[in-house]
Amino acid sequence: MIKNPFSAIILKEENEDNKGSVEFQVVSFTNRIRRLTSHLELHKKDYLSQRGLRKIIGKRQRLLAYLSKKNRVRYKELIGRLEIRETKNH
Repeated sequence: MIKNPFSAIILKEENEDNKGSVEFQVVSFTNRIRRLTSHLELHKKDYLSQRGLRKIIGKRQRLLAYLSKKNRVRYKELIGRLEIRETKNH
């Protein structure tokens, strides 16, 4: 499995006391998405992992939608730092 060093750096930047924040949750979902994506490149027929990946992506999407409604500045900063594309309906 290929580990992305970029995602490990982001987790170290986050404050340990703030594990319930939207930003921390989005970062942890992004790390899991990247890890599962590299796994699925090697194991193309792992359908259970594909389902799990889709569920995690949906959770991250809902959190990002919530953050964009509540605080647009924090949302823009977060997607810029994580290098995530902005969805069309925002």
